[in-house]
Amino acid sequence: MDSFELALQFGISVMVIACPCALGLATPTAVMVGTGVGASQGVLIKGGQALESAHKVNCIVFDKTGTLTIGKPVVVNTKLLTNMVLQEFYELVAAAEVNSEHPLAKAIVEYAKKLRDEENPAWPEAKDFVSITGHGVKATVRNKEVIVGNKSLMVEHDVVVPADAEDILAEAEEMAQTGILVSIAGELVGVLAISDPLKPSAQEVISILKSMKIRSIMVTGDNWGTANSIAKEVGIETVIAEAKPEHKAERVKDLQASGCIVAMVGDGINDSPALVAADVGMAIGAGTDIAIEAADIVLMKSNLEDVITAIDLSRKTFSRIRLNYIWALGYNLLGIPIAAGALFPSTGFRLPPWIAGAAMAASSVSVVCCSLLLKYYRRPKKLDNLEIRGISIE
Repeated sequence: MDSFELALQFGISVMVIACPCALGLATPTAVMVGTGVGASQGVLIKGGQALESAHKVNCIVFDKTGTLTIGKPVVVNTKLLTNMVLQEFYELVAAAEVNSEHPLAKAIVEYAKKLRDEENPAWPEAKDFVSITGHGVKATVRNKEVIVGNKSLMVEHDVVVPADAEDILAEAEEMAQTGILVSIAGELVGVLAISDPLKPSAQEVISILKSMKIRSIMVTGDNWGTANSIAKEVGIETVIAEAKPEHKAERVKDLQASGCIVAMVGDGINDSPALVAADVGMAIGAGTDIAIEAADIVLMKSNLEDVITAIDLSRKTFSRIRLNYIWALGYNLLGIPIAAGALFPSTGFRLPPWIAGAAMAASSVSVVCCSLLLKYYRRPKKLDNLEIRGISIE
C-alpha cells in the first residue's frame, strides 16, 4: 500500500466515524419515548418544547376551584335576611344563575332544583343577563333586578351590606367556604355558603413539590378570606385572590419577569390566558375544552399527582438526553484521533474503514437503546405511597 492509499484509508475512516448520526438521534429519540411514556401515565405532553420547559420549572401557580378542590361545589347553608319564602328566593336566584357556566352558579341551580318537585323545572325568564367575570351575575327576573355575587359587586351597585351579612360571610370564610350575596330590587336579602372540598391529595402534592424545591402559589377569583383558609389548609404560603382572568395572566408574567420558570395548572375558561402566558400550561383533563386547547400538558386523570409526574418525567428525559450526548461524543472523541492515525506512528495500528463504520453504527444503536430505557420509567415512589394510603382520587 503506497502513501496515497494509506492516507485515503485514514481519510475515509475519519469521515465515517465522525458521522454525526448519533448526535442527531440523541434528542428526538429521547423526546419521542418520553412523550409516549407520559401518555401511558396519563400525562399528555404536546411536543418537545413543553417537555423541555417542564424540567426547568421552579414555580407552579395553581387555580383553586376544580384544581386544588374537587370542582363540585355544593350549597351548605342559606341565610335569609328578610321574610321571603325560601323556594321563591331560590327561583329568582336560579333564574339569574342558570345562564352562567361558573361552577358556583351550577351548584346554586342544582340546589334550587332540590327545592322543586319537578325533575327539570322551568325557571322564570331572566332578561338583561350580564356575567361580571370574577364577581357574579346580574339579571332582571319578574321585573326585579337580581344580583348574585361577592361583596365588591354589591358595593359597585350601591347595595348596602348589613352587619349581619358581614358576620355570616366572615364565618363562612373561616370554614373555607365561599360566601355569595344575593340582592333583589336593590336590597340584600340572603347569603349563601358554598363548599368545595379540597382534593384528598392536594396537601401531600404541595408538600412533595416543596421537597423538589418548587414554589407553589394559589390564584383564585374567590375572596381573600376563603382563599387564605384554603391555602393554609393545603400548605401554600403565597395567595392571589379576587383575581380576574387577565389578572392571573399578569401575575404569571410578573413571576416570569422576576426570573421564575412558571407552570400554570388550571381547568376553566378563566384560566386560559394564564395557561398561555405561562412557560408550561397544565390543564386538568376534566376541565373545559378551551383550557385543554390552551395548555401544553394535559393531566388526563385530573389528578394533582400528575403535576409531579410531568415534571419528574421531564427531568428524567433530559438527563437521558445528556447521557445520549455523552455516548455519542464519547465515540467521536475516542474514535476520530485513532481513525486519523494517532496510534499509527508508534504502534502501527490503524482503524480500517469497515471498523469505523461499525463503530459509527454502534454509537447510534447505543443512543437509541439508551433512549428506549426510558420506557421503564416509574413515577416517584412518594406518589405510590399516596395510592397505598388511599389518598389518590382515581
